[in-house]
Amino acid sequence: MARRTAEHPVFAQRLAFARERAGLSQKQLGILSGMDPAVASPRINQYERGKHEPQLRTAKQLAEALGIPAAFLYTEDELLAQLLLQWNGLSLRQKKDVLKSLEKAATTRKPTTR
Repeated sequence: MARRTAEHPVFAQRLAFARERAGLSQKQLGILSGMDPAVASPRINQYERGKHEPQLRTAKQLAEALGIPAAFLYTEDELLAQLLLQWNGLSLRQKKDVLKSLEKAATTRKPTTR
C-alpha cells in the first residue's frame, strides 16, 4: 500500500486505501456503516483527510462495512496490515493453521546475538 502523504495519519491512509480497494465511494461507505446519507460523504472525507478520527465504535462499523479487521485501520506495521487484509478471507481452520505456523516459527527462531 502506498502512503498518500506523511501528513495524513495512518488511520486516514488505511481507511482511504480500504475504501478504494472495496470499490466504494465515500458516501456508500458512510451509508453502509450506518451514517445518515446526508452526512456520510463529508464525514468519510474528513476521516480520510485526517481532519477527524472516528470513535472506536464508528471505526469498527467502518471496518465491518469494508470487510476488514478494525486493527488494519490503526496498524503502522505494513506487513501486519497486509496480513490483516487477508485474515477475514480465511476459514477458521486456515486461521488456526496460520497461528500454529507462526507459533512454530517463533519457537524455532534462533536467538540473535549482538
